[in-house]
Amino acid sequence: MSMAESFVSPQKNVKNAWQMKAMDANRYATKKTIAQGMLDIALLTANASQLKYILQVGEQHQFYKLMLILISLSIVMQVAAGLLLVIQSLINMHNTKDRNRGFAINHFIDAFIFLSVFCDIMKMNFGLDPAVPHTDVELLKP
Repeated sequence: MSMAESFVSPQKNVKNAWQMKAMDANRYATKKTIAQGMLDIALLTANASQLKYILQVGEQHQFYKLMLILISLSIVMQVAAGLLLVIQSLINMHNTKDRNRGFAINHFIDAFIFLSVFCDIMKMNFGLDPAVPHTDVELLKP
């Protein structure tokens, strides 16, 4: 190996090491996005199931109107966040003007997801669980 090759080789290795890190970051981001999508689908499915349950029970449920509003609002926020995610994926982040739009859309996505989770937390505090029947339990009586 000549003296010139020994100087080129470390730079080449550094470049390959950087590419490996970049590739790992891309792989991580891809896996994270897929996992987030699966969780979003699971949450949307749970909300649809809860909406079906609350509509079947009807006004007999103690908090029918509140639950109907919270579930519907959560579904609307999830769909809006999903649409914004699709729009955001179409934005060219290499352009400064488009990057600023992308950041603004990202803030709206965060807000919609936060509000959706807030609605989900609130509805869970009002006892909406189709697996638990809303009848008197004899075990609690003395």
